[in-house]
Amino acid sequence: MSNAGLGDYGTGFALIVVLFILLIIVGAACFC
Repeated sequence: MSNAGLGDYGTGFALIVVLFILLIIVGAACFC
C-alpha cells in the first residue's frame, strides 16, 4: 500500500457510506 493517503480517504469514505446506509434503514423503518 504505497498510497497511504488514498487508503485513509477510502476508509473514511466507506465509514460515511455505512453510516448513511444505516441512517436510511432506520429512517425507512420509522417511516414504515
